[in-house]
Amino acid sequence: MSAHTWQRSSYCAQGEACVHVAAARTGAIELTESGDPTGAILRTTPTAWAALVRAVKVGLPQG
Repeated sequence: MSAHTWQRSSYCAQGEACVHVAAARTGAIELTESGDPTGAILRTTPTAWAALVRAVKVGLPQG
């Protein structure tokens, strides 16, 4: 994993089904899953991440 600090989602299921989030030195937001911490790391902008979190919190319909 990257050299920065990962935060575990507060909405984890039991076991290892969790999303980890970190702020990269480049300013990007990085996400990975705890089930495969050496696997893929998704990167996004802080603006896109904030929009996703807002949408999840208000429960916008998917589609």
